[in-house]
Amino acid sequence: MGILQVKHAATEPGAENGAPSHPQNGFRVFSRVVDWITSDRTQLINITDRVNEIVRKSGIRDGLVHLQSLHTTTAVFINEWQDALLHDVRSFLEDIVRRENGWRHNDPRYSDCERKNADSHLRGMLMGQSLCLQVRNSAVLLGTWQSIILAEFDGPRSRSMSVLVSGI
Repeated sequence: MGILQVKHAATEPGAENGAPSHPQNGFRVFSRVVDWITSDRTQLINITDRVNEIVRKSGIRDGLVHLQSLHTTTAVFINEWQDALLHDVRSFLEDIVRRENGWRHNDPRYSDCERKNADSHLRGMLMGQSLCLQVRNSAVLLGTWQSIILAEFDGPRSRSMSVLVSGI
């Protein structure tokens, strides 16, 4: 393991008048917002290849990639991408958070939300809207069966995710 040393721009060789220099192998940050159009109310999308493409384009070899959904009715998580398991994930979430419950968010006496999507918010909250993963050799470090999955709980909609890659 190495130690990452971050120098202030004013102390780096070649920094003039406080302007930062950009050493060849210094710490860098690369960010993108990526979009998807979902087609179903509940949908699971394998985004592993797209995230790895962004990591490759970043030019960052070793570091971290942070993924953040920009919506409260979606989630991002890691699991195996296998049809039977994906069916089980959807069934599990539908069992835990029933759409038909008397959620106040869906009741016009308590909320002005017309989508009646309380279950979608609760599923997103349970699964989480962000991930932070390691980058090694210009790729996301994942186990053999791991995939990065975007979960849509209130589709069909246009969805966005912020991807930030940082490192050397």
